Amino acid sequence: MPVRRIPKNYRSVTGLVASDDASHQVTAYESSLERDCIKHLIFNKNVARREEQPVTISFICAGKQHSYTPDLLITYRNDVAPANTWKPLLAEVKYRSDLLKDWPRLKPKFHAARQYAIERAWDFTIITDSEIRTPYLKNITLLLECRKHRTNEVVTNVLLDALDNLGDSNPDTLLRSVSQDSLTRATMIPTLWQLVADYRIGAELEKPLTMNCRIWSKLRGERSDSDEPIHHSGAGRGRRKCWCALRYQPHLEP
Repeated sequence: MPVRRIPKNYRSVTGLVASDDASHQVTAYESSLERDCIKHLIFNKNVARREEQPVTISFICAGKQHSYTPDLLITYRNDVAPANTWKPLLAEVKYRSDLLKDWPRLKPKFHAARQYAIERAWDFTIITDSEIRTPYLKNITLLLECRKHRTNEVVTNVLLDALDNLGDSNPDTLLRSVSQDSLTRATMIPTLWQLVADYRIGAELEKPLTMNCRIWSKLRGERSDSDEPIHHSGAGRGRRKCWCALRYQPHLEP
């Protein structure tokens, strides 16, 4: 239950985002950046729950009492690896430019939030537009729409069988391998992207999705380095915490 309700605001974007799974979980946002962040959390099947405005933290700075309410609390699934090893994540969503401009005012708030998280065996991080607004966001915005449509099981089986034989391919080659008719291929495109959205076909989501992008058969266990961005050797701990929430790492079913 949020500790603070997000009011209507005629100067910025506010609204609700609903999950596309059986939970139908609804999350409120008070900026377009928060909305885009929530899209990542919905797409990430390692995320079990997300809660907006989850806690209000009281702290003292310069001898005065202050309070701060972080934007999100993200919890991960405990029935799959590696998500079952990740701590709940208390998060603030901010534009990087606002961080730089307001850092002296924000720093005590974030210090208090970090201490609050440590006391509860959580993590705290700041998620910025640098992590949110990437080609990945454009791709998952498309794929989340694809998830809403009914699955065509016949086309699904045809595409998965063909890709299993091809292994590493691209959408255009895959479709041409199953039909020489351009209209038939066109009708199969929504199902193809739906399979990518459901992780049944692998794709490099850090790059734009096109008819020539790389895709691969999940049955063969093939994948690219972009499947596990949270393990990039150059990523610091704070950035890895962001990646746990914002990028889906295929889990290992028990």
